Amino acid sequence: MIIVTSDSIPGKRIVEVYGIVRGNTIRARHLGRDLMAVIRNIVGGEVSDYTKMIAESREQAIDRMAAEAQALGANAIVTTRLSTSSMMQGAAELLAYGTAVKVEDE
Repeated sequence: MIIVTSDSIPGKRIVEVYGIVRGNTIRARHLGRDLMAVIRNIVGGEVSDYTKMIAESREQAIDRMAAEAQALGANAIVTTRLSTSSMMQGAAELLAYGTAVKVEDE
């Protein structure tokens, strides 16, 4: 599966468009991580536990989007975007979305 943020893929042409596909995940903060974040906020620096959690969330959302595209028969996703939003106190959604397409070599 080819996944790009652009409207096209160099060396490929879009032969079929399947439509919008999406994948999302909602993650909640962990009390232990929050304590470390508070300490990190005081002394400064990266909150690596949160960085890891967001990276894992991003990959999971992209994987879910790709699975939806593959189920439609697509072999690529163009115009991929990522979005985050707060769902409630201490929880956030990460959404990946794009256009599922079938591409062939030019």
